Amino acid sequence: MKALICHSPGHLEVVERPAPGPAPKGYAAVDIKHIGICGTDYHIFEGKHPFLEYPRVMGHELSGMVAEAAAGSGLKTGSPVIINPYIACGTCIACRKGKMNCCTNIRVLGVHTDGGMCERILVPEENLYPAEGLSLRDAAMVEFLAIGAHAVRRSLAEAGSRALVIGTGPIGLGVAIFARIAGLEVTLHDMSQERLSFASERLGFEKGVVLSDSAHEELMRLTGNDGFDVVFDATGNAASIHKGFGLVAHGGAFVLVSVVKDNITFSDPEFHKREMMLIGSRNAQRADFEHVISSIRDGLVPLDELASHSTTLDQAPEAMARWTHEKDGLIKAIINV
Repeated sequence: MKALICHSPGHLEVVERPAPGPAPKGYAAVDIKHIGICGTDYHIFEGKHPFLEYPRVMGHELSGMVAEAAAGSGLKTGSPVIINPYIACGTCIACRKGKMNCCTNIRVLGVHTDGGMCERILVPEENLYPAEGLSLRDAAMVEFLAIGAHAVRRSLAEAGSRALVIGTGPIGLGVAIFARIAGLEVTLHDMSQERLSFASERLGFEKGVVLSDSAHEELMRLTGNDGFDVVFDATGNAASIHKGFGLVAHGGAFVLVSVVKDNITFSDPEFHKREMMLIGSRNAQRADFEHVISSIRDGLVPLDELASHSTTLDQAPEAMARWTHEKDGLIKAIINV
């Protein structure tokens, strides 16, 4: 079968390798049809991922068709599926609490183990969700949207709450879309006027503030100087996270969707006087995948606007190298297998 391997930073190659053998008990073989390219994949390609071991087959935003499943699994050959790429141990303290998304021994496809930038992959049956009613292209976008849906669910924000989403890359846009679906009043904040214009003109988010020296004051004015009931940071930037604390209303919540290597510090008196909730949000759970799938079926997610670029597996090495540096208009790129 064909597989796209990142041998080392900057070195991508499509190679022929043996297809995985018969699916063992508890696993299914899936023929991959579409792969979403994530920021993590670009970081792997650029050599910026801190814990990755090369060579690696990337890819964790995946859709496909069941090729083979063990007898009695309930999976049917040819069924369209969405792959949850978070492989959990099932026994650690997080898993015992039903929080497989933050398993202490988690293995993420395409990061800790080879992923889905290939023609066939073996996946635990419990990580396959039915994709009936979705195109397989759309099914490949469920995972990144589920991260946003999970963050919104973690926030505990009630309908009508003022929400600020900082960072309007794919993950931030996913947060914004599912905040809107939850009935929150959404404002966006980003350093790129192009991205804010896209979100306004193509996705219908009318409130957006571009990064500037006066951005804090402008954002606070939008709330009558009360601050936002919930602030989501999806920037991956420590300076942005530090500033976000000052935008949270008294009694509000700050949800950290992005991850940074830096230490995050904040003023404890300011934190306590607000009785602020500081919430980490990692990956997604089955309930979030199901919420995204249902929302797509209901026509609430503008997937045609989000799927901005596409390529084939054979052309992916050249395309990824180009898109790593040419970001204009790039929201979500999809590899068609």
